[in-house]
This record gives sequence, C-alpha cells and structure tokens, in this order.
Amino acid sequence: MNGISGFFQSVISREGIIAVIVAVVLCIVIALLNKKKGRHMSTKTVVAIGVGAALYAALSAISIPVGPNTSFRIAIALLPIFGAFFGPTAGFLIGFIGHALNDAFMYGNVWWSWVFLSAIMGLFGGFVCFDKKFDPLNGICTKVHIGLMYLWSLIGMFVGSVIAYLGDVYLYSEPTEKLFVQITLANISNLVVIAVIGIPAVILIAKSKAKNQGLKKDF
Repeated sequence: MNGISGFFQSVISREGIIAVIVAVVLCIVIALLNKKKGRHMSTKTVVAIGVGAALYAALSAISIPVGPNTSFRIAIALLPIFGAFFGPTAGFLIGFIGHALNDAFMYGNVWWSWVFLSAIMGLFGGFVCFDKKFDPLNGICTKVHIGLMYLWSLIGMFVGSVIAYLGDVYLYSEPTEKLFVQITLANISNLVVIAVIGIPAVILIAKSKAKNQGLKKDF
C-alpha cells in the first residue's frame, strides 16, 4: 500500500505533473511519426508495454550499488529488447512506467528526472524500427541494423543523461558535482548491460527466427 500511495503522491507532485505532461506530449509526437510511416500501435504492443513495464519494475529491484544513489541493474537490458521488437513508444513507456513503479515500491516516491533517463533510453532503443527492413521477429537483422541499435542506444543514454541532469538541477536542486559522478557511473553500467546483454539478445532472437524460417540473412 505504501508503494501505491507513494506512486500517486509522486504523480500529483509538481515534478510528477511536469513529467506526465512531457511524457504525454512525447507519446503523441511518436504516435504521429509512426502514423506517418504507416505504423500503428497494435494490441500486441499494448500487452508488451504492460508486461515489459512490470518486468522492468520487478528486475530493477535486483541491483548492485556502484556509487551514490546509483546502481548496476540488469533491467536496463529490457529497454533495447522491447524497443527493437515493439518500437519507440513501447520502449519509452516501459522505461517510464517501470522505473516509476520501482521507485514508488522500493523507496516510497518517484525521482522523475531519472525516470526519464530510462524512458529516453527505451525511446531511442526503438528508433531502429523506423527502418522498415528491420524485423527481428521474422529473422531480419543485418549488420547495419546492429550498428544502428548500438548508435541509437548511445544517443539515448546521452539525451537521457542531459534530461536527468537538468531535472535534478532545476526540479530537485541537486548539487552538480554529485550529479556528474552519478550520471557517469550510471552510463558506464547501463552501457555494459545494453552492449553485453540487451542488444546481443535481440541479435540471438533474430538469428533463431531466421534459422527456424530457413532465412539467410547477413549478421
């Protein structure tokens, strides 16, 4: 009950209202981009968002401290995986909802600026889907796509870090020196998880699908 109460109290706080408004605007923009490219949110994607957010929240409880209020989390691997399979909207909402739920149930309140770090990483992790030739669920994942997944993940970490930094400074009045250490350590651990677990998982699944369907693709 404390987690649920903490979640809703965080949502109606000044920081929470700003975060929700920004999230809604971003989702609308992404939806318009998807519509322009002929992509629509399916029932499967909606289900994936719910499952992914729950998994992200649960796995985030498994963490190893690496610095002040910063930890190594395997849950980060879910962001490029779900982003690659279900698109940027799913990646964003899984990171946003999953991180917020974990904060609420683990700590009693949500730290919204860092929620956006996860959300933006999920968002950018799904941008590879804008290439219509990319279809890992049907075994289509070339070397170009693999490179794009790593590139988008790096860009997502950078953009998410900037947003987390600005949010901490201007919404939470956190000291900049501590933030530099936190963001640096977080990005190092996130990069390791994404590079070693997240993206390789997408590649392995795509290879498995290609093999099962008798497809020959360039990996």
